[in-house]
Amino acid sequence: MSGLKMPLPDAATLARRAEIVADMRIIVPGEGVVDAENAMRVFETDGLTAYRQLPMVVVLPETVTQVSRILKYCGERNIKVVPRGAGTSLSGGALPLADAVLLVMSRFNRILDIDYANRTVTAQPGVTNLGITHAVEQDGFYYAPDPSSQIACSIGGNIAENSGGVHSLKYGLTASNVLGIEMVLISGEVVRLGGKHLDAEGYDLLGLMTGSEGLLGVVTEVTVRILKKPETARAVLLGFASSEEAGQCVADIIGAGIIPGGMEMMDRPAIHAAEDFVQAGYPLDVEALLIVELDGPAAEVDHLIGEVEAIAKRNGSTTCQISTSEAERMNFWAGRKAAFPAVGRISPDYLCMDGTIPRKELPKVLAGMRELSEKYGLRVANVFHAGDGNLHPLILYDANKDDELARAEAFGADILRLCVKVGGVLTGEHGVGVEKRDLMPEMFTEEDLNQQIRVKCAFDPDHLFNPGKVFPQLHRCAEMGRMHVHRGQVAFPDIPRF
Repeated sequence: MSGLKMPLPDAATLARRAEIVADMRIIVPGEGVVDAENAMRVFETDGLTAYRQLPMVVVLPETVTQVSRILKYCGERNIKVVPRGAGTSLSGGALPLADAVLLVMSRFNRILDIDYANRTVTAQPGVTNLGITHAVEQDGFYYAPDPSSQIACSIGGNIAENSGGVHSLKYGLTASNVLGIEMVLISGEVVRLGGKHLDAEGYDLLGLMTGSEGLLGVVTEVTVRILKKPETARAVLLGFASSEEAGQCVADIIGAGIIPGGMEMMDRPAIHAAEDFVQAGYPLDVEALLIVELDGPAAEVDHLIGEVEAIAKRNGSTTCQISTSEAERMNFWAGRKAAFPAVGRISPDYLCMDGTIPRKELPKVLAGMRELSEKYGLRVANVFHAGDGNLHPLILYDANKDDELARAEAFGADILRLCVKVGGVLTGEHGVGVEKRDLMPEMFTEEDLNQQIRVKCAFDPDHLFNPGKVFPQLHRCAEMGRMHVHRGQVAFPDIPRF
């Protein structure tokens, strides 16, 4: 697994593996327990396929009672648990551990309630993101957050990572669209946070759980907000001779007070890969492409399209194509939605990074990435949620060549350091997982990290949920404060933390 360090497996737990597997079969009878090596291969990685690890055992519960019993059993016996949804995490958040129960929630796959009066859907966590929209679209509603993996990613996983998508600029990430959850603690206790009402009283524990990456509890039910489909939605394709011009156009559109339903940017390698894959009609003679979607009343959309077109021309746009039908609008988006698999066709492997920057820094960061590409001798294809500054550089490499994975990891780390340097953050929607774990001191002080770990201690005092993820070094709750971070460096950096 390259240079990635993970917690050492607990020998006592591994010695009890046969007993643990037998007890899991009692809790989840039938085919809900997988312990054969070949059968577990399916679960050895997630969307960050550079890292792989067989779990100790895979358990697929079907009821909340089963989840509660599993977690109570593991909590009482000091057994680690790694929660997993659809396994589409791009930061290694669902990477198994050799001495942990991999708790897979894919059998929780039913829509439980559709309430148009309150504009909510209540679903089990294994329902796909797109499945929620499919359940309500015949009545003119939809669920706004739309990750590129929405056909496969689960709503429970969206909560774990606070997922976004192309429409998050106007309608928000998962955190802005989830109203309530049911969750199970490591003690087996089942608790509810929020509901169909707008805001819950007291501490914002729902906000705390959204984006918690499986470190605090296991979600077993989700209530989300659904929206009425806009009267009109039209998309504009804008081509530019440089990424800097496209980046400035993004800043000027937002600066003019226009908030598009979505605003995405692709550079030349991503444009060509997507066009070859989908044939979306993208111009191939440009260095950067913006897809800007305006939605709302028809008169407003027509006016805003004119405004956007004028701003693009002032920034040197060389092409402008406006959708004239719903089919054409969807075709514009088809290429963007397929950008990740499309890039997979032009490189044996790639790392999909995720950082967020202030919009005004986009030209500077793009220039910096070009310099880093030359430094590391690796190509990069860029796909951005440009409107909110969420970058997704795809670093192309070949894992069969000895040092390319290590170079790709170093390249990615430098991109994220650049994001932080210009006032951004390490992640926008993919989470920290294992991918960005060791970069956390670049962004957070010792005090910051200790405070975050104290929150985990309140929910999971023995650190049994998803250890080895998010924090560069975990220590027992009684040992808080012993890790020292100075100027972004931990003491004695040569000592393996994980």
